[in-house]
Amino acid sequence: NMDGDHVSTVIYTLNIGDYAPEIRAVTRPHLERWARKIGATIHDITERKFPQWDVDYEKLQIHDLAKQNGADWHLYIDSDALIHPELPDITELLPRDTVAHNGSDFAPLRWRYDDYFRRDGRNIGSCNWLACASSWCLDLWRPLDDLTFAEAVANITPTVEESRGPSEEEPCKVGVSAEHLVSDYALSRNIARFGLKFMTLGDLWKRHGMTPDFFAHSYTVNHSEKLRLLNETLTRWKL
Repeated sequence: NMDGDHVSTVIYTLNIGDYAPEIRAVTRPHLERWARKIGATIHDITERKFPQWDVDYEKLQIHDLAKQNGADWHLYIDSDALIHPELPDITELLPRDTVAHNGSDFAPLRWRYDDYFRRDGRNIGSCNWLACASSWCLDLWRPLDDLTFAEAVANITPTVEESRGPSEEEPCKVGVSAEHLVSDYALSRNIARFGLKFMTLGDLWKRHGMTPDFFAHSYTVNHSEKLRLLNETLTRWKL
């Protein structure tokens, strides 16, 4: 599906059950603006295909969707993440044999290891609110075919920071459950299981001499606090 210089890119978002419309009202125009800039199509995942798993796991629908649409590049971004209009076209900079997240965590902080993690040895913990892969690397989103939901959840221990719920000092805090981290776990395990080459966008920007501020995303606070932080970011970005 290569015709001359044309490379096809699909950006996926998750929007099951009309997620946080007041947040999407802020983030969506900037996603659409970036999609236009890079010539990408947006695909909203709105239906459940894995009803027995946490809703966040629906991101793994990308494995089949990508095969169906046959695009060259597949980018996922959470609906509550804000994109700066100057964000470059990641597909022009990322090697096609390499997958990327904005950042990564130290995997054993959260995951109980199996032989895939041990053999891989890179200790990559997926932060999959943003994920990039070419058609060569769709195993990044391969649904777990050798673990049940309960078995996967049993391998996950959220960090102390993630676990903490609201308090007097931090009323806007939201606790993150092991169930909700199952998609991060699945992508971490796929990177290890399939030996996928990996880099962070932070590494990619450094390679080009940049220290940019292209994203705003928070996942341990409630909707009103997310909205406040997003608007604060727009002010800082002068948008």
